[in-house]
Amino acid sequence: MSDFTHVTVVKRANVYFDGKINSRTLIFADGSKKTLGFMQPGEYTFHTADPELMEILAGELEVRLPASGWQSVKGGEAFNVPANSEFTMKVKIPTDYCCSFLK
Repeated sequence: MSDFTHVTVVKRANVYFDGKINSRTLIFADGSKKTLGFMQPGEYTFHTADPELMEILAGELEVRLPASGWQSVKGGEAFNVPANSEFTMKVKIPTDYCCSFLK
């Protein structure tokens, strides 16, 4: 899917790591949430509450998920992050993403 319809966009940006990662929150009619964002090269560690689906729309990174080694992910690929966990990304080149918060 290349676009979303019937969503509410939260105007205020989500800004992480001194502005190296930015996203906007989308809220769907059923209450589900996604963020659309952009990451600059660097290494970043996140903590999750809910499970997440990270879709890499363009770019390239390596991700280390709980109990896993590093894996390469590039545009057109995705990975799942378990709830209540930590994951680290090494972003190689500017990367566009969509994060879906799963419940």
